[in-house]
Amino acid sequence: MATLTPERTIRPVPQVLAHEVTRPRETKRWVDWVLTTDHKKIGIMYLVLTFVFFCMGGVEALMMRLQLSVPNNTLVTSEHYNQLLTMHGTTMIFLFVVPVMAGFGNYFLPLMIGARDMAFPRLNALSFWLLLFGGVVFYSTLFFHPPSAGWWSYPPLSESLYSPSGGQDAWIFLIHITGISSLVGAINFYATIVNMRAPGMTWNRLPLFVWTLLVYAILLILALPVVAAAVTMLLTDRHFGTHFFDPTAHGSPVLWQHLFWFFGHPEVYIMILPGFGIISEVIPVFSRKPIFGYKAIAASTVVIAFLATLVWAHHMFASPVPIVVLGFFMLSSFLIGIPTGVKIFNWIATLWRGSIVMTTSLYFAVGFIAIFVIGGITGIFLAVFPVDWQLNDTYFVVAHFHYVLMGGAVFTVFSGIYYWFPKMAGRMLDERLGKTSFWFMFIGFNATFFVQHALGLSGMPRRIYTYAPGLGWSTYNLISTIGSFILGFGVLLTIINVARSLKVGRIAGPDPWKGNTLEWFTSSPPPVNNFDEIPRVRSVEPMRDIRRQIERQTGVIQKTGGSEQFTRSGG
Repeated sequence: MATLTPERTIRPVPQVLAHEVTRPRETKRWVDWVLTTDHKKIGIMYLVLTFVFFCMGGVEALMMRLQLSVPNNTLVTSEHYNQLLTMHGTTMIFLFVVPVMAGFGNYFLPLMIGARDMAFPRLNALSFWLLLFGGVVFYSTLFFHPPSAGWWSYPPLSESLYSPSGGQDAWIFLIHITGISSLVGAINFYATIVNMRAPGMTWNRLPLFVWTLLVYAILLILALPVVAAAVTMLLTDRHFGTHFFDPTAHGSPVLWQHLFWFFGHPEVYIMILPGFGIISEVIPVFSRKPIFGYKAIAASTVVIAFLATLVWAHHMFASPVPIVVLGFFMLSSFLIGIPTGVKIFNWIATLWRGSIVMTTSLYFAVGFIAIFVIGGITGIFLAVFPVDWQLNDTYFVVAHFHYVLMGGAVFTVFSGIYYWFPKMAGRMLDERLGKTSFWFMFIGFNATFFVQHALGLSGMPRRIYTYAPGLGWSTYNLISTIGSFILGFGVLLTIINVARSLKVGRIAGPDPWKGNTLEWFTSSPPPVNNFDEIPRVRSVEPMRDIRRQIERQTGVIQKTGGSEQFTRSGG
């Protein structure tokens, strides 16, 4: 008799399939950028926006140089020249140099300290949109009446009697909005550096670029409220009947100078300190040596920040000041050259007898040193008050501050672009085109501004829109104008290089230069979360430690290759 056995039922093991639970949100790419709080996307938007403003400010500069290239030129009127001067200076300082450093900081600060993002991602996004909003409002005055009181906007020229149009109010609005943008960004930088460093990253192991960002943030937090108070007082003078800067009603125009330059002179170092940090990262990588005097460079950054807050008064020596006070400010101006000199000697010592890899980034770094030394030497001249009395408001001063700011900021920015572009885009820039761009920029820069020292010594004043023939200024001005177009062509070559390399550039890989800091530990470009695993930091050069560990574990040599192979292959 047959027996019936129950059949065993086999049931599938339950599984959770992510694509069946939720589907990826489909959005247009531009919406992701507009709504992003990812520090890397915000950093890229900063860099793109500021370079747009840089190009606009550059066009304004070229128009001014064309106007001054020959005597009695009628290309632009005196009113339009003043507007160009105001737009150019304001754009370069408030819409390019300061925020472009924030762009590099936004992208690379979390990566370099081993963080997932900035401390306050939404505040980070707010700082970018405030910058964009302020710039749009400022440039909307081109359709009405641009400001014409200069980027310094001294009263009474900026008061309603002499600047009745809304252009000057737009300038005040720009300072307020970009000031808030920079202030919240600086607070974010400070909070991120203090609280979100990787395990083992003590203050003695902090990357030098991060050190400069920390000091940059502190200086912004100290200086921005002062200029905010100054422009608020100017606004109430213009529209609400106050007389802070009106000498006929017991006000003082000198008060504006004190407030503005208490912000303005630290602003010089706010603009160039992050550039010093970029150079301090680039030179040791392409010298194949550790940075010489790490602690000295970090300490000199702090000393520069301290002294920068003490020397504002040399911008206003003409006011009645006791000789003892003049001597104090002159001595402070001399002293600030010492920590700057420490940095320069340490950079040169790092290059000395190193295994140099001649990349475009290193070209711009070395070019920066040469240019900044000239600017520093002429700054020492101007710190001597008897000399300053003779050269103040001449083209010697124009040459000096362009050597400091253009050399100290723009060349470092271009060095950073060629150094970090592979990490941001995942592709290499063309080295031949990059080096060609460098030489056009270096030669054009010196042709433009070196002769302006001679113009100043021969008596050509600043802020004039034309001059008579027979004064001995024509040849120098023509050379300066030709040089400015050579410089502009060099900048254009880098823009072409970036646009071309985004599509056809060689794939970079995660660590093409054999870098020293943690941004090279992750892929290029990095993922949203930056790191799948954050390594423990054991020295100031964590990537060298990681490569040594890989060598011990795998036996594969990690010390050479990458950039050396890239350089020999011709880019």
